[in-house]
Amino acid sequence: MSKNSINSSSKAKRVLSIPRKLLSPIRSFLLSQLRRLELRRSSLERDDPFVSGRSDNFASPDTTAAEQFGHARSEAMRRELERKTIQIRKALSRIRIGVYGICESCGKMIDTDRLVVFPETTVCIDCERKAESKKR
Repeated sequence: MSKNSINSSSKAKRVLSIPRKLLSPIRSFLLSQLRRLELRRSSLERDDPFVSGRSDNFASPDTTAAEQFGHARSEAMRRELERKTIQIRKALSRIRIGVYGICESCGKMIDTDRLVVFPETTVCIDCERKAESKKR
């Protein structure tokens, strides 16, 4: 292996990272979002008719339908909150290990505009589009 090929491969692996002082407000924002999601999840659990229990076991059929609809709505919202919580925790761990802002799929820097709008993202827009097209 020549010296030039070694130098070029080590240069390819070097990736820029976001300075720590810029990550501090992002980390604070993500932590506040995480707390907000946890509060919302506990609120959903209190409002779920299946979790809070029925006050009347002899309720009319339309009450049962309303409870089922309320439960389905709560479950859908709970799943979405869980997905967002996982994304935020992933982003926080990427900040901690020093790879925040680097796409976990391709290793390239994630566009800063994307990070401003969606700070919990861990993939660049190109990889996101590829993943979305595979789902279809």
